[in-house]
Formats: sequence, C-alpha cells, structure tokens
Amino acid sequence: MARLPKYSLTHNNKTKKWELKREGSGEVIKRFKTKAAATKGGVLERAVKKLGSVRIRKRNGQIQEERTYPRSADPRGRG
Repeated sequence: MARLPKYSLTHNNKTKKWELKREGSGEVIKRFKTKAAATKGGVLERAVKKLGSVRIRKRNGQIQEERTYPRSADPRGRG
C-alpha cells in the first residue's frame, strides 16, 4: 500500500490559532480558532480529503493522539 500523506495539528503562538500542516513541506492546509473546532465532527478528515495520517499535538508540542483516514488504512489496526 502507498504511504499516506502525513499532517500535524499544532498551535501557533504568534497567530494564536491551531494549524493543520503537511509534514515535510510545512504547508498550512487550514487554520482553526480552537483545537475543539479542528477535531470535532469529521473536520480533520475533510481537510485532508479523507486520506492521511494526522498527529494532533498539545500546546507544548507533544503528540496527544494520531488519527488515520480512512480508518481501514491504519497499520496498527491490522493483525
């Protein structure tokens, strides 16, 4: 299977917004006012066009969780 695009949801202290960035290029895909706005109701899934792995980070930069879209593509879910 082809590698999934990787993204990170991080807080930008200068703009005071949460940014979804493509890892490697640093390209900002979308900005959100709050982390809750970014993570609710499939917003991240639509932002990555239903294909990719998103690392959701805490304000201090530590990884809080990782979500894979589509879920069936998550390598940890295979036995």
